[in-house]
Amino acid sequence: MADAQDDYPDHLATYTAFNKLVLFSILFLVLLLACMALGLLANVPLLALLLGIGGTVALLVAFAVMS
Repeated sequence: MADAQDDYPDHLATYTAFNKLVLFSILFLVLLLACMALGLLANVPLLALLLGIGGTVALLVAFAVMS
């Protein structure tokens, strides 16, 4: 029983890291779909490109800073 209690912080850290990875993946997919919609359907490819690059950088920075 002591081993299970000793492993709890490691399991919690893994669970938290996995949650952040899933959240990042969902947000990136939404950003990608929004940029594709702007570029293809709305016919605003330059805005879609800028939003895609800026949004990707913002997501990477936000998830790198978040701990």
